[in-house]
This record gives sequence, structure tokens and C-alpha cells, in this order.
Amino acid sequence: MHWHQKTVKDVVNALQSSVKGLSSDDAQRRLLEYGPNELKEKKKKTPFMIFLDQFKDFMILVLIAAAIIAGFLGELSDTIAIIVIVVLNAVIGFVQEYRAEKAMAALKKMSAPSTTVMRNGMPSVIAASELVPGDIVILEAGNVVPADMRLLESAQLRVEEAALTGESVPVEKNTAPLHDEHLPIGDRKNMAYKGTFATYGRGRGLVIATGMETELGKIATMLQEEEEVKTPLQKRLASFGQKLAAAVLAICVIVFVIGVIRGEAPLLMLLTAISLAVAAIPEALPAVITISLALGAKKLVKQNALIRKLPAVETLGSVTYICSDKTGTLTVNRMTVEEIYADGRIFNARDLEEATAEPGQPADFQPLSLLFTALAISNDSELDASGNVIGDPTEVALYNISGKKGFGKNELEKKYSRVSEIPFDSDRKCMTTFHAWSSGYVSFTKGAIDVLIDKAVNVLTSEGLRKIDPAEIQQTNERMAADGLRVICLAMRKWTTMPEDMNPERTETGITILGLVGLLDPPREEAREAVSLCTTAGIHPVMITGDHPITAKAIARRLGIVQDDVRTVMTGRELEKLSLEEFEERVGFVRVYARVTPEQKLKIVKALQDKGQFVAMTGDGVNDAPALKRADIGVAMGITGTDVSKEAAHMILLDDNFATIVKAVREGRRIFDNIRKFIKYTMTSNSGEIWTIFLAPFLGLPIPLLPIHILWINLVTDGLPGLALAAEPAEKGIMNRPPRHPQESIFAQSLGIDIIWVGLLMGAVSLFTQAWALKTGHAHWQTMVFTVLCLSQMGNVLALRSEKESFFALGIFSNKYLLGAVVLTFVLQMATVYVPALNPIFKTEPLTLNELLLTFLLSSVVFVAVELEKLLRRKKMTLEVK
Repeated sequence: MHWHQKTVKDVVNALQSSVKGLSSDDAQRRLLEYGPNELKEKKKKTPFMIFLDQFKDFMILVLIAAAIIAGFLGELSDTIAIIVIVVLNAVIGFVQEYRAEKAMAALKKMSAPSTTVMRNGMPSVIAASELVPGDIVILEAGNVVPADMRLLESAQLRVEEAALTGESVPVEKNTAPLHDEHLPIGDRKNMAYKGTFATYGRGRGLVIATGMETELGKIATMLQEEEEVKTPLQKRLASFGQKLAAAVLAICVIVFVIGVIRGEAPLLMLLTAISLAVAAIPEALPAVITISLALGAKKLVKQNALIRKLPAVETLGSVTYICSDKTGTLTVNRMTVEEIYADGRIFNARDLEEATAEPGQPADFQPLSLLFTALAISNDSELDASGNVIGDPTEVALYNISGKKGFGKNELEKKYSRVSEIPFDSDRKCMTTFHAWSSGYVSFTKGAIDVLIDKAVNVLTSEGLRKIDPAEIQQTNERMAADGLRVICLAMRKWTTMPEDMNPERTETGITILGLVGLLDPPREEAREAVSLCTTAGIHPVMITGDHPITAKAIARRLGIVQDDVRTVMTGRELEKLSLEEFEERVGFVRVYARVTPEQKLKIVKALQDKGQFVAMTGDGVNDAPALKRADIGVAMGITGTDVSKEAAHMILLDDNFATIVKAVREGRRIFDNIRKFIKYTMTSNSGEIWTIFLAPFLGLPIPLLPIHILWINLVTDGLPGLALAAEPAEKGIMNRPPRHPQESIFAQSLGIDIIWVGLLMGAVSLFTQAWALKTGHAHWQTMVFTVLCLSQMGNVLALRSEKESFFALGIFSNKYLLGAVVLTFVLQMATVYVPALNPIFKTEPLTLNELLLTFLLSSVVFVAVELEKLLRRKKMTLEVK
């Protein structure tokens, strides 16, 4: 039912209530019928079930299988290492998911614990949970609205609805019925909604919905129903794990069968095949990913981005759309005077700096001085004990501009004390204050230009009073409004004595217009740069706000989000009329959404995701929570954000700054690049081992490596060097390339090809070593192959630090962790060859100096080949640019 369209009488009748409220018996009956005024939660998963869910990932199951196999082989160190990695991964995932379950608890906290209602014709304080439809609630400044209600009385009542609508300024309420059926929540001036709070005045409202039927309840329902989508990395790794498991199984079967056919011992071939399977699975991958994300999260905290869910760090690198709230994120969240129209001209911010206006006794024909005096003393803002200006955001902006020009309110009030006032009300759309003046009294009237222009008889200029030209003033007003400014008109009237009748119809006529003031919550300077960087990085910034479309478009134009294409702006009303299919056809063009509801924010995110986009959604209000949860990455505001939005989000901006998101995107790209480098490194190394063992029988060579060799190489090369890749700095021009396509395979951009050719080269070098050593009668051939394969992987990890830049251009010491890991791996490998106690364990023999030098030379082949391939790639890119 559209309660905002009904008259007070119709609403009271429809709910079978009265202006005296309900009787206790009637309220009790309704409580049984409608249930308590509380937000209900769906059945929660137990902490134990949340923990078990962490083991469902396919890659984790493959690792568990590898741990079991390693245990059967007697490789307990491998089993323990894998189990530790898997459990650590599960604990981190459990903590994140368990914290996310708190979103509903935070939402419930927003409900008022008690409220004042009319029961049995008398005011009574009851628990808010006992409210029922038909109750009449008494609202006063500072009260949290306990349920959705249709207002019956409003005495200058203003309600802060930012958490629900995104509107930054408290809304003036009235009781008149509204005729538009599809008005967004922010425009329903005769309604008050659960979870918002009264900031000024008082009123009475008839409860029309409680509990889950309220607008807040609908958000709670969406929050519970909305499933989080898997991150790009989770999707890619699931696919990668399945393909890898199938490939490894097939290769191991082939190796086993061919070995047996060639006459090798079946037990040896079984152990070799199983060892190969364990080696081929990159068990360090979850650890590398977790450490990469944790290091990234630690770095981002220093840049004012707090990561609540670790996978979100990498997801940022895939983002194609950033849907951002306007107020406080793209703007400074502080109303500011942008323009003033006085004395027949418009003063912008720079002009105002230069304009002269003398404080003191304003002369009759000094429009700017009189205007600033009016802004200062016809103002209800005050300084608190700590020196901060408190009051309505618009009043604060007027207080600040007048003070900045030397018209301090405290000093002026001593000269021109306020003697009376007619408060603002939404019917008159203005307010008037009376002050002592040099020759009697003066009244200053402040309000909407369309109202004051009809009450005015002249305009003050520096040359004297001039007859008002309504068309000229309206034209100026329209020009300022078109720039997204909120326009306020200031007027005055002199009195010899104070009027006896303070009726507004008599006192607010015959006034003289002093000027117009245009206000705006201006865009952040750094947000403009961040938007530009987004465009360079192939990311589309989108503004979603509860504000007026003209204001939203003006800010978006200043930031560079939109140009002048009308298709780029859409209102909530327009969006409501479109089906999801129709909207999906237009969603790619729209850059500004104004006057939208919570459901519509969710619709925008879903439409973009249906079109294959990865969406980051920012928000601070309760209304943002479902969309934050659904988005690929939800970003909550740390300063202005509600607990609900923070609990639903993946990341929290500690400075509420759009520019911080862009820094986080850069970090996300760096992390994914490094994860790709690890996958490339570990899969190249593993494929080198597989090719070596797989191809040897076809070339008439004995099995080149024993199971212990395979497991050792797997342990020392996949471990520390792989983990050290997580610390690799960002590639040059990381923000000058478009985002990765959401459907892009983890093997895209030649990664798969590199794994094959470098792995083949590694295998070929190892087999060449074996064949040469056997032909020339070197008894240590197996130790030589073992060492060449291990050290080739160290050369490979150094070369693939960058996909384009030379290792020497990057600098040997630019990743000290990796350098240390390579040196340690080299020392450990030498220990297996030259420490006598380790020779029988690893089935190795000390190499002669010539044999060692030859292994060093052959091990460098892979490093040189990868560096040459990067050189060719750089030359090709240079030619393409030319």
C-alpha cells in the first residue's frame, strides 16, 4: 500500500486506529498477529560447519590426497607440511566467514530499544519490539525512529536518513499527502523509516509496518538471501586444480605402464609415478596465495584500506567497474558556498577571495556586506566547547563563509542582537530573524528563491534600490541550479519599531533581495585524479547516490566521470520502469544513478555482473549492505559507515576516500601478477621434472631420477623461492593496462605456452646431461641430472621476476627475499652432494670440479633462454608502438 499518497484520516481509518492511539488489549492482539517489531535471522551455520566448509575447495582436496600419498611413501615431512598449509588456510577462511556472519547482529543494533507511544489515550514508554501497526509514536529530536510510520504531526521535524537513502542533509518532514505513486524513499516527506533518527523538532507518526516488513527489514531479508560470489582467483584456481589433477593422473599412469613394459621393477615404477604425482601438485600454492594476500593486506592498511576478507585483495586487480557513493567518498562531505549572486553579478569561490566587504555597521548600499552580515546572524549554527561548528550542514556552510570574510557571528550578535524569529517550516519554505539595528530593527529572511521572489519589491545594488526583475533573478537561479548548486535567497526589511503581529503573511512581504547563495558538497581533489587514473587503467567509475540528479551530474562532470551524453545519467524512477533485460542493454552506458533505492543498487550490481563485469561497490549506509555483499568487492566507509555496511563489506576505507580504492586496485594487480609468476614458476619446474622422467624411456635412457630426488626438488624449489616471489615489486605501467577479463584463464597471455616450452627445455637440458654423462662414462650421471634440474629452476625463478624487464634491469637486490631463497636452495643442494652423511639418504655422489662446472653451465641455459625471449618481446612491443 502506498501510504505516502493517503491523507492522515485515510491512514488512521485503514489501520483501524485513532489519534489517541490503541488500547492495551488491541495492541496485545495485534502483537500476536504481526509478531514483535524485530529483525529475524535465518538459521545460522554452526562454527564447526563453517570450518568444515573451508575444505570443500577442489585444490584443497587434491592437496589432502597428495598428503595421504606422501604419508604412504614414508615422506612424513611432506605430509606434515601439506597438512599445516591446509589447516592454516582453513583457519583464515573460517575467521573471515565467521566475522561476516555478524552483519545481521549489527543491523539489529540499529533498532531503538524503547519508544514513546500513545496507549489508552496516554503517552507510554514501551520496548520498541512491542510496537504494532496502528500505534501512534511520539518523536522528538535525538530519537531513533522505531518503525516505519506515516507522519500525523510535524513541528519543524527533520530526520537524518543518510543511512537509508544516502541523502547527506536531514530531511524536513510534513504531513501532506503526496500524489506520485513511485516516489523514492528519500522524497517521501510525510514518512519516517525505522533505523533513521530525528535531528530537530518533534512529531507524531502512525506505525504502518514493523519488523521484517519495514524498509530496514527488507534490507535484512536481502542481506540474508544474497550470496557472496566467488572471487576471480577462486574460480580460476578451481578450474586449474581440476585440469591439473586430470593431467597428472594421466601422465603418471603412462609413466608407470611404459616403465613396466620396458622391464623396470613394478614397485620402483609405482613409487616413481606416485612421487611424480606428489611433485606435480603445487602444494605451496595455497601458502603462497595466503602470504601474498596477507602481505598485501598489511601494506594496504598503511594506505588506509582495511581488508576484512583476504581474497578481496586480489579481486581488486580484476575490477572493471567501481560503483561509488557520492557523499563523503567522491566529495568532501561538507557543504560549501561555491557561488554568490549579489549587486548584479556572480562571485565564484576565487572572486569571493578577492571581493571586499567591510565588517562593522554595513552601509545601506553595500550588498555584499549586508549579505555576509545576514549569513552570520540569521543563522542557528554554534561553536561547541572544542571549537567545532555544529548545526545544520547548510547553516554551517553559511556560518563559515561569513566568518572567513570577517563577519563573525559572536561579534556581530553583540551589535545586532536577535530579538525575535519566525522559524522555518516546509509550507513557507523560509525563515525570518529580527535584530536590533542602527535606526530601529531589521528582519532577514532566508529561503527558497521561488517563494521570496513573490514577496520582494526591489533588489539592493551598490547604486541603491532597484525594482526587482523576476526574470533576471530566476535566470540566475536556474543557471546556478543547473550546476548542481543548492540555491538559497537572502532578503531584508527595515522596521522603525518591532511589528506587533508576527504573522509571516505580514512580516515577510515588501522585502528587499540581497542576493543568492549557491552551495555544494564539492568533489575531493584527489578523487578527480583517481577517476582519471581509473580511466587510464580501463576501469569505469560509476556514481550511485540518493541525491538529486542535477547535483549528481554536476559533481560527476567535475570529476570527469561523465561528459554531456544524456544516456550517462539515470534516475531511480527510470530504473524502476525497466526490466532486468532492458536495463542490461543500457547499463554499460550509465555512469550516474540518482535517487536510487537499496533494491536498485543491488539491481545495478547484478546487471553489471550478468554482463560479465567485476564490480567494486562502495557504501556507508544500511541501504548499501546487500549490494556490498553481492558485489565482487564491497567497500565500506570507515569514518561515516554504519556497522552493518562494515560487516557486509570485503574492505573498509579508513579515510572514506575514493583515491584509496584506486591504490588498492594497484596493489591487487601486483598481487595477482605475483601469484601468476609463482604458478608459472612452479608449473614450469614441475613440468620439467615430468618431461625428464616421461621422455627418458622413449629415448632409451634409464629412469633419470629416484623418488627421493623428485620429492627433494619439490620441497626446496617450490618452497622458499616460490614464497619469495610474493614480495616482488609491481611491474612498470601496471595501471596503464586494462583489467584482466573476468573469464580469462589463469594460463592466458602465453603463460601456458611458457610453461610448456620452458619445461621442455628444462627436461631437454636434464636429459642431455644424462645422455652425455652415460656416453662419456661418468658414473655420477644421476647426481649431475639431479643438480642440473634443481639449479635450472633457480635460474628460471630469477628470470621470470618480470614478464618484460630484464633481470639485470630490475636489479639483483630489488627482491632480497628471493635472492636469499635462491642462495639457501643452492647451499642445501650442494649439501646433498658434498655432505657425506647425506649421500646415502639422497643416493648422491660427490661431483668432480669439472662435473660441477658443467652442471653450472647447463643449469644456466634456462635463465639465458628466458631472458632472450623477454628481449624479443620487448623489441616486438617497441616496433608495435612505432
